[in-house]
Amino acid sequence: MTSPHGPTRRGFLQTSAAATAALSLPPLVHASGSDTIKVGLIGCGGRGTGAADNCLNSAPGVKLVAVGDVFADRIDSCLSNLAKLGDKVEVGDRKFVGLDAYKNVIESDVDLVLLATPPGFRPLHLEAAVAAGKHIFTEKPVGVDAPGIRRVLAAYKAAKEKMLGIVAGTQRRHQDDYLASMEQIHNGALGEIVSGRVYWNQGGLWHKARVNGMTDAEWQIRNWLYFTWLSGDHIVEQHVHNLDVANWALGEHPIRAVGMGGRQSRTAPEYGHIFDHFAVQYEYPSGTVIQSYCRQIDGCENNVSETIEGTQGKWTSQGHRITHGGKVKWRYRADGKRVDSYVQEHTHLIESIRKGEPLNELKTVAESTLTAIMGRMSAYTGKAIEWDQALNSQENLYPADLTLESSLPVPPVAIPGRTPFV
Repeated sequence: MTSPHGPTRRGFLQTSAAATAALSLPPLVHASGSDTIKVGLIGCGGRGTGAADNCLNSAPGVKLVAVGDVFADRIDSCLSNLAKLGDKVEVGDRKFVGLDAYKNVIESDVDLVLLATPPGFRPLHLEAAVAAGKHIFTEKPVGVDAPGIRRVLAAYKAAKEKMLGIVAGTQRRHQDDYLASMEQIHNGALGEIVSGRVYWNQGGLWHKARVNGMTDAEWQIRNWLYFTWLSGDHIVEQHVHNLDVANWALGEHPIRAVGMGGRQSRTAPEYGHIFDHFAVQYEYPSGTVIQSYCRQIDGCENNVSETIEGTQGKWTSQGHRITHGGKVKWRYRADGKRVDSYVQEHTHLIESIRKGEPLNELKTVAESTLTAIMGRMSAYTGKAIEWDQALNSQENLYPADLTLESSLPVPPVAIPGRTPFV
């Protein structure tokens, strides 16, 4: 379980001296802020392009020198969008295409890799980057099934031993209002935490039409949102943000999930086989119950927020305030110009690397990812799922011997009460 004491804004980059004093710094740790950090991007879609832009604007002395994607058109679009950054982008001929492009990027004398492919590839890419001794920014989630999460947890341990920096795209953990709120919660402002609710309810998302000559593998990768082997379903791919906030507030991960969900609106074949709504009750070791709701259906009320309730108050992320007895007990007030948390997460990572005290968030985001996976497992099967069951599940969603020519029949939509737990 993670520590109940989250970082404060001032102390965010501090690490335990006792844990690091006896260890020598890895060769990729930069001694001063003027040293150039060479960045490689793996996954050049919209989020990857955004992550590269955020990283290159997060600190001085950072350059993008290599890119890789399954598809060449993604690389072209990415570099076109990043051209505005001038000499911060020096890719040259280090543009790699295909399912193995990640290997080429990692081998391109980079210091830091940005992992922004569909989440189903994340365990493989994390393993490879850690094995090569690279610092990492990884988008969330970090897996889609239990075998993948077990690989990620092993990579976390290896990264700790190598003193590699790893920051995840759970940007709320780098956002001033959330950091200040968690400081209040962890210092007892709510009293004993008893319950909470987390939401990501929104409309539908994009999909790309299948054209003549497009293989199963290409079509699914280009529409990765709608296939569990690539996204984990939207409870994992998107709602993990809110579940991460719940785990952060409580300082622990849940031990049991009872969920339900279904596919009522997005029923056409172009939407693969995922659900469009979930509702899950999570039970934590402390006895706290968190209610989780996520939905991607047009025409409904939207709500992306978190609420945590205790014996002495209630915190909500809507306005970042704590109330008790109908009165505002505390409210976050910015003490300066707000910094984009998508940029700040990279700033924190790079500063920690240059200080020789690299942050490593991989275990935390792995636990939050498994929290979401456990909820999906329960909703798909109609059964209560325990944490150890979820972690030790043998359900491996990644296709065997995957190539871009692979035949990949769309799995059936899960039916609670019939779909087995594996």
